[in-house]
Amino acid sequence: MTNREPVKRGAERQRPPVENASTESAVPASKGAAKHKIDLASQSKSWLRHHKSTARESLLRLLLTPLPSLMTLAVLAIALALPGLMFVGLKNIHQLSGEWQGDPRISLYLQKTLPVEEVDRFSQKMLLRTDLAAVELVTKEQGLHEFQRISGFSDVLEFLDKNPLPAVVVVQPLDNQKASLVKLQQQLSELPEVEEAVLDMVWVERLASFVQLANRLVLVLGALLALSVLLVVGNTIRLSIESRKDEIQVAKLVGATDAWVKRPFIYTGFWFGLIGSAIAWLCVQVSLLLINTPVGDLAALYQTDFELQGLGFIDSLSLIGVGILLGLFGARLAVGRHLREIEPQ
Repeated sequence: MTNREPVKRGAERQRPPVENASTESAVPASKGAAKHKIDLASQSKSWLRHHKSTARESLLRLLLTPLPSLMTLAVLAIALALPGLMFVGLKNIHQLSGEWQGDPRISLYLQKTLPVEEVDRFSQKMLLRTDLAAVELVTKEQGLHEFQRISGFSDVLEFLDKNPLPAVVVVQPLDNQKASLVKLQQQLSELPEVEEAVLDMVWVERLASFVQLANRLVLVLGALLALSVLLVVGNTIRLSIESRKDEIQVAKLVGATDAWVKRPFIYTGFWFGLIGSAIAWLCVQVSLLLINTPVGDLAALYQTDFELQGLGFIDSLSLIGVGILLGLFGARLAVGRHLREIEPQ
């Protein structure tokens, strides 16, 4: 009995260390299984950092191949500059048409037998009308002198016994609507002093038709040139994808996502669109600068204060924005189509 007690106590003494050892071995296992979570701010910083580095690397790749990049940028600049020039031309046509359409006139050719006093009295009566903005009297002598100056038949007209031209009263209506102008023309033509009332509406209608045709041409040609920009950017991105095919396969083997693989090519399209549109804007400005002086001389010959309008701030931003969007869209189409064909073996 006395010899068994120490053995039992010794066994009892050995149990706690075993339990403690099992407890200590379990603690590190629970710590090793803990997961680390990344907050949203860190994810956003990492996302922005990767976009900046990708954009910088895409630009450096363009600079490392200067000749192919310059050729592509030249084609893009020409394709974007042509719609810009057409838009500027259309803008100036609208400016001219606005000046001409805002000043329709009715020419009242008076009776040739009407005395001078009756002509003056008739012009004063026209001045009292509330539906007219301006009245101008052109006497027989003024009309003959103007005709001699324009036609160059002054020697022939000297052999005439009397002046064959009638006095003319040119009136400018307040209401420039077509229906109102036609109604006023009919009213004035019924006056006894008036032999014929001519409305200068034909030129206005011709100009409006020409402006409408120019609008359609600019839209059609602009759409075709925009399509050419998409094709040029898409073909350039396709060649870039083919040259980096092995790099893309390795990246997909190590777990790169499609968004990560597409990002450099998307930024390449962005740089093509931005730089190409900036060169196009410069080409438009230089072209306007070259023709500004001849246009001013031509306007001076016609005694008008017309000034050539160029691309304003909003128009310039629109041109650059359209170039960037076309570059991004073209790159997106090319990347989405050709990357699906590249898969790791």
